[in-house]
Amino acid sequence: QVQLAESGGGLVQAGGSLRLSCAASGRTFSNDRMGWFRQAPGKEREFVAAISRSGHSTDYADSVKGRFTISRDNAKNTVYLQMNSLNTEDTAVYYCAARRGGGPNSVRAADYDSWGQGTQVTVSS
Repeated sequence: QVQLAESGGGLVQAGGSLRLSCAASGRTFSNDRMGWFRQAPGKEREFVAAISRSGHSTDYADSVKGRFTISRDNAKNTVYLQMNSLNTEDTAVYYCAARRGGGPNSVRAADYDSWGQGTQVTVSS
Protein backbone atom coordinates (compact mmCIF):
# COMPACT_ATOMS: atom_id res chain seq x y z
CA GLN A 1 0.00 0.00 0.00
CA VAL A 2 0.94 3.61 -0.40
CA GLN A 3 0.97 6.03 2.51
CA LEU A 4 -1.12 9.15 2.01
CA ALA A 5 -1.13 12.33 4.10
CA GLU A 6 -3.66 15.09 3.51
CA SER A 7 -3.21 18.71 4.52
CA GLY A 8 -4.78 22.08 3.87
CA GLY A 9 -8.13 21.71 5.54
CA GLY A 10 -9.58 24.32 7.86
CA LEU A 11 -12.37 26.77 8.52
CA VAL A 12 -13.48 29.07 5.71
CA GLN A 13 -16.44 31.32 5.08
CA ALA A 14 -18.99 30.52 2.41
CA GLY A 15 -17.75 31.71 -0.95
CA GLY A 16 -14.14 31.20 0.02
CA SER A 17 -11.46 28.84 -1.24
CA LEU A 18 -9.13 26.17 0.07
CA ARG A 19 -6.52 23.97 -1.51
CA LEU A 20 -6.03 20.48 -0.17
CA SER A 21 -2.83 18.55 -0.72
CA CYS A 22 -2.14 14.86 -0.42
CA ALA A 23 1.46 13.65 -0.27
CA ALA A 24 2.09 10.04 -1.24
CA SER A 25 4.95 7.74 -0.35
CA GLY A 26 5.74 4.06 -0.43
CA ARG A 27 5.29 3.20 -4.08
CA THR A 28 5.61 4.78 -7.51
CA PHE A 29 3.12 7.64 -7.44
CA SER A 30 2.85 7.97 -11.20
CA ASN A 31 1.49 4.40 -11.39
CA ASP A 32 -1.50 5.27 -9.21
CA ARG A 33 -4.80 6.80 -10.16
CA MET A 34 -5.87 9.19 -7.43
CA GLY A 35 -9.16 10.32 -6.02
CA TRP A 36 -10.70 12.62 -3.44
CA PHE A 37 -13.71 11.61 -1.37
CA ARG A 38 -15.52 13.29 1.48
CA GLN A 39 -17.71 12.30 4.38
CA ALA A 40 -20.06 14.63 6.20
CA PRO A 41 -21.43 13.83 9.67
CA GLY A 42 -24.14 11.21 9.46
CA LYS A 43 -23.59 10.61 5.77
CA GLU A 44 -21.79 8.02 3.70
CA ARG A 45 -18.45 8.69 2.09
CA GLU A 46 -18.97 10.18 -1.35
CA PHE A 47 -16.87 10.67 -4.44
CA VAL A 48 -15.56 14.15 -5.16
CA ALA A 49 -12.96 13.93 -7.92
CA ALA A 50 -10.53 11.56 -9.62
CA ILE A 51 -7.49 11.95 -11.82
CA SER A 52 -5.59 9.64 -14.13
CA ARG A 53 -1.95 8.73 -13.76
CA SER A 54 -0.79 11.36 -16.24
CA GLY A 55 -3.24 13.96 -15.00
CA HIS A 56 -4.81 14.33 -18.42
CA SER A 57 -8.14 12.76 -17.44
CA THR A 58 -10.28 14.03 -14.59
CA ASP A 59 -13.76 13.31 -13.30
CA TYR A 60 -15.94 15.19 -10.83
CA ALA A 61 -19.09 14.72 -8.85
CA ASP A 62 -21.89 16.87 -10.19
CA SER A 63 -22.07 18.73 -6.88
CA VAL A 64 -18.54 20.11 -7.27
CA LYS A 65 -18.19 20.39 -11.03
CA GLY A 66 -17.08 23.88 -12.02
CA ARG A 67 -15.99 24.74 -8.47
CA PHE A 68 -13.35 22.14 -7.63
CA THR A 69 -10.23 21.20 -9.59
CA ILE A 70 -8.13 18.10 -9.06
CA SER A 71 -4.52 18.10 -10.22
CA ARG A 72 -1.31 16.24 -9.54
CA ASP A 73 2.43 16.78 -9.61
CA ASN A 74 4.12 13.46 -10.19
CA ALA A 75 7.54 14.98 -9.52
CA LYS A 76 6.35 15.90 -6.02
CA ASN A 77 4.25 12.78 -5.43
CA THR A 78 1.33 15.03 -4.58
CA VAL A 79 -2.29 15.37 -5.62
CA TYR A 80 -4.24 18.56 -5.03
CA LEU A 81 -7.85 19.60 -4.73
CA GLN A 82 -8.51 23.28 -5.35
CA MET A 83 -11.91 24.18 -3.91
CA ASN A 84 -13.56 27.47 -4.86
CA SER A 85 -16.98 28.97 -4.14
CA LEU A 86 -17.32 26.80 -1.08
CA ASN A 87 -20.69 26.45 0.57
CA THR A 88 -21.87 24.91 3.83
CA GLU A 89 -22.76 21.66 2.08
CA ASP A 90 -19.07 21.16 1.35
CA THR A 91 -18.36 20.74 5.07
CA ALA A 92 -16.88 17.28 5.54
CA VAL A 93 -13.75 15.30 6.21
CA TYR A 94 -11.88 15.03 2.91
CA TYR A 95 -9.88 11.92 2.09
CA CYS A 96 -7.47 11.22 -0.69
CA ALA A 97 -7.22 7.71 -2.07
CA ALA A 98 -4.94 5.77 -4.39
CA ARG A 99 -5.80 3.11 -6.91
CA ARG A 100 -2.95 1.09 -8.38
CA GLY A 101 -2.70 0.47 -12.08
CA GLY A 102 -4.56 1.43 -15.20
CA GLY A 103 -8.17 1.54 -16.26
CA PRO A 104 -10.67 4.36 -16.13
CA ASN A 105 -11.04 6.77 -13.25
CA SER A 106 -13.34 5.34 -10.63
CA VAL A 107 -16.04 6.98 -8.52
CA ARG A 108 -16.31 3.91 -6.26
CA ALA A 109 -14.51 3.97 -2.93
CA ALA A 110 -14.15 0.19 -3.07
CA ASP A 111 -11.85 0.48 -6.08
CA TYR A 112 -9.19 2.34 -4.11
CA ASP A 113 -6.68 0.37 -2.08
CA SER A 114 -5.06 3.10 0.04
CA TRP A 115 -6.53 5.97 2.03
CA GLY A 116 -5.27 8.94 3.98
CA GLN A 117 -6.43 9.90 7.46
CA GLY A 118 -8.53 12.77 6.20
CA THR A 119 -8.55 16.52 6.70
CA GLN A 120 -11.49 18.50 8.05
CA VAL A 121 -13.05 21.23 5.91
CA THR A 122 -15.62 23.42 7.62
CA VAL A 123 -17.51 26.09 5.71
CA SER A 124 -19.35 28.69 7.79
CA SER A 125 -22.32 30.69 6.56
